Formats: sequence, C-alpha cells, structure tokens
Amino acid sequence: MTPLGSRTSRDGQARRSGPLDNARGAIHNVGVHNPFDQGYFKSDELRAFGFARVGEGSAIARTCTIVGLENITLGDFVRIDGFTTIVASGGPLRIGSHVHICSGCVLGARGGIELGDFSSLSHGVRLLSAIDDFSGRRMTNSTVPEELLGVQAAPIRIGRYVPIGSGSIILPGVEIGEGAAVGAMSLVPQSLPEWRICSGNPARPTGERARDLLALEAALRQRQEPI
Repeated sequence: MTPLGSRTSRDGQARRSGPLDNARGAIHNVGVHNPFDQGYFKSDELRAFGFARVGEGSAIARTCTIVGLENITLGDFVRIDGFTTIVASGGPLRIGSHVHICSGCVLGARGGIELGDFSSLSHGVRLLSAIDDFSGRRMTNSTVPEELLGVQAAPIRIGRYVPIGSGSIILPGVEIGEGAAVGAMSLVPQSLPEWRICSGNPARPTGERARDLLALEAALRQRQEPI
C-alpha cells in the first residue's frame, strides 16, 4: 500500500508527493486554466489584425509586442515565442516559412529585415537594422527631433537555414549567407559567408557547416506538414 501523501514512481517505488505534484494533479483533474501560459494567436486570428500577409500554420505568442503590422509578412509555419518585441513601423519585415523566433528577441526593422526559410533566432537575439551615432557628433535616442539624430539604417538579410545563437546581436547592413550558423553571444557587425560556422566578437568564420539539411528539407516538402 502506498503511504498517504506519496506517489508511485515508474519503477514501482513510493515517493513523497510535493507541491508541484499536487498542483499538476489539480489542474489535470478539474481542468483549471494555467494562468502562466497565455497561449498563441493562430493564422486565422492573425489575419484579422492587419498583417500584410499571414501564411498557413503560423502562431505568435499573445505576450509579444508588435508594432507596424501592415509592414510584416509571415510565411507558412512561422512561430514567434513570448516576450519578443518587433518594431516594423519604419520599415519592412519579411519572414519566410518554417521560421522560429524564440522568446525575448528584439527585431528593429526600420532599415528592413528579411528572414529566409528555415532560419531561426534563439532566445534573446537582437536584429538591429538601425542604430544611433554614438560618436558624440549627433544626439541619441528617439525622444529628440529626427534632425538632431544620426541614425544609421540598412537592411539585415538572414539567409535560408541560418540559426542564430542566443544573445547574439546583428547590426545594420549585415547579410548572413545561406546555411551559415552564428554561435551564441556573437556580435555581427559585417556580413558572413554561406555555409560557415561563425562566432565571436566580432563574429568570424571558424569552420564549415554540413549540407545534409538540404536533403532533409526535400523530405519535409514531400510530407507537406509542419515541423
């Protein structure tokens, strides 16, 4: 007999229940809504909000902050996780298909941003297509008139199959070639070549990246279902 306040583990041994076990049981048994999971808007809902285009099977977390919907294009099977901030009021943001943007990312699209198919941004990545002039010859930040600023803006282009590691920062005018990979905590002030693994401050190529994923994409296309 299992003692009161205990649970039976997978190996048949009794263990004492904790508060997390009790909470999970209560939610499972009575169908209580989890207030910590705000969920996602799906494609049908997103189309009603005013995006330039929304593909099939896409989802955006309800906790995101997004400005400039009319300048944002979403492909198929795009997922944007919670607490990501997107500002596209001053420029276009084009997101391809099968793109995953993890939580806590920032995309400033004043200079324009393109994310190719099968690209991904890990937690806390910053894509900054416009930055202030820190030289002291111009003022900084958006609380002062535009004519006093020295904003430098240029498009960011992320190629197909490109993953960008957590905490990395991509600066204006950068183009990351198809199949390249950027390691975590990298600063990318200039463009990177195709099919290279890159990392560091500033990011530099450190090795070649395999191209097996090309065959995997072909198999996925044949299945015609989300990943």
